[in-house]
Amino acid sequence: MTTPTLSLTDKVAVVTGASRGIGRAIAELFAREGATVVICGRKLETLQQVAAEMKDFPGRVYPLACHVGRAADIRNLVDTTHREFGKIDILVNNAATNIAQEPVLQVDEAKFDKMIEVNLKSAFRLMQAVAPDMCRRGSGSIVNIASIAGLRPQFHGMLYSMTKAALIMMTQSYALELGPQGVRVNAIAPGLVQTVLSEYFWNDEEKLRHVIDGQPIKHLGQPHEIAEVALLLASDHGSYLTGQTLVVDGGRLLP
Repeated sequence: MTTPTLSLTDKVAVVTGASRGIGRAIAELFAREGATVVICGRKLETLQQVAAEMKDFPGRVYPLACHVGRAADIRNLVDTTHREFGKIDILVNNAATNIAQEPVLQVDEAKFDKMIEVNLKSAFRLMQAVAPDMCRRGSGSIVNIASIAGLRPQFHGMLYSMTKAALIMMTQSYALELGPQGVRVNAIAPGLVQTVLSEYFWNDEEKLRHVIDGQPIKHLGQPHEIAEVALLLASDHGSYLTGQTLVVDGGRLLP
């Protein structure tokens, strides 16, 4: 009996915002599936600890500090990955922030610009930097982590909803143009998942109960449940999927 081949063997993946939450879960699963995974975040020490905890996985985990809101950091991330590993097969744009959980009339331009820079422009810069080589090689998968807030407006969360909605449209536009060159581009729209970023919603029992009561699957989403979908999109198992936004929300958006 032959041992099944790991689905990401010989693949090189870059995962942003991978020191915790959904990004870490994706990086861990990719490494378990045999990929070389470049994990990035703002603090190298934290990334090194994450990498140490994954040292026994089939794939290699390589920590690299990168502030996705800075163009120079993104360029260094891509250049270093190409120099160390020769290619990027998979890009996961996961890093995001939410600094404006407030009424729309209280939002100021500084917060607007910050949310665009981190949640949207970072994904644009990374896709612009990574996709050309993917196209030249005729193969690649890009996975953008959006949100159901990009499909329906989040109350007191206009900037987060706006950036995630734009990310979904960017996903479709890149998929349309890059598909003929062998590059697939998809998005995942999680519902409420237990991460530090979403703590505002699940750390309050009343808010959490309101969410759980409104969805058919009666538990708070976990990062590994998003990672499994990212693996599908990143691997050859998703070879006929592009331009899609897969909603993973426990059924919350059902009528």
